[in-house]
Amino acid sequence: MAHPTDSSPVTLKRLLRPKPHLDREPAQHALLIGLGAALALGAAAGIAWAAGFERVLHELRHFDPIWLPVAFGMELAAYLGYVVAYREVARLEGGPRLGLGRAGAMVAAGFGAFVIRGGFVVDRQALEAAGLDPRQARARVLGLGALEYAILAPAAALAAVILLARGSTHPSLGFTLPWVIAVPLGFVAAFAALTFRHRVGEEGRWRSGLRQALDAVNMLKKLAAQGAEYGGAFFGTTLYWVGDVGCLWASLRAFHDSPDLAALVIGYATGYALTRRTLPLGGAGSVEALVSFALAWTGIPLAKAVLAVCAYRIFNLWLPLLPAAIGLRHLKRWRDVAEAG
Repeated sequence: MAHPTDSSPVTLKRLLRPKPHLDREPAQHALLIGLGAALALGAAAGIAWAAGFERVLHELRHFDPIWLPVAFGMELAAYLGYVVAYREVARLEGGPRLGLGRAGAMVAAGFGAFVIRGGFVVDRQALEAAGLDPRQARARVLGLGALEYAILAPAAALAAVILLARGSTHPSLGFTLPWVIAVPLGFVAAFAALTFRHRVGEEGRWRSGLRQALDAVNMLKKLAAQGAEYGGAFFGTTLYWVGDVGCLWASLRAFHDSPDLAALVIGYATGYALTRRTLPLGGAGSVEALVSFALAWTGIPLAKAVLAVCAYRIFNLWLPLLPAAIGLRHLKRWRDVAEAG
């Protein structure tokens, strides 16, 4: 059934009325984007104050724009990688075979700064419109999230091992040891818990949440077991993380900082304890704060860190707003067609 539009004048009450992301008016999306921008600007200003405004301005004067095309190219590769992984996860076990255009629209919309409940909500509804039932769509969305961590967490653990082997003091043991210890234990615990997956019912909130988490791990196991057919999921996710970390690296180079790669991976992974697709408004505000301080804890001066993160977020969040808006428009059209059919 089509969703009619209301042509009555936009009032403040109407503007603030909660609506699903596909039913919001352009003014509501603009309001959310403005809120995200305010959060990002506020976080950046607060960190600049902590670093010292004079120091930040000094670093800004030595800005080298030659690295910006590199940052742009790396972020473009990251988005392409996510599209590849998205298509592979969607088609698992007879799921829909998404075209590049449709998968690209889903990915772009889910990373939009106007998505208040996180991109995975966009994914779930888009996959349902593509023909999956709610449970299948939810399992794939959670599986996609598990796939993200399945690549990033071991990379961070390996980086921590390298830093420990070198005897590096930046970042400190409090930064590196948790990755070395927790990641292997987490993988063992997650896959061991699959033994009890079928015994976990869906009655009650905590049981339902546990079952969904186990379904996500099980989907990850299926992808790995059929690596020859679904290897693109792991390749795409790896490309996504390499591209996004590469964008941050190039942004740091623009401010004449050459970070140690292992330390950069640790700082990045720590700053993204929650991946940005799970965060409201594309992580506006929270990513600026967490990643800036995480980089500072790895030994990068805070003034350079905050400037680099702001540059990185231009490519990571703000420039993709246009494709995100276009993607959202296509998702709405596909939703309406699916409901009408």
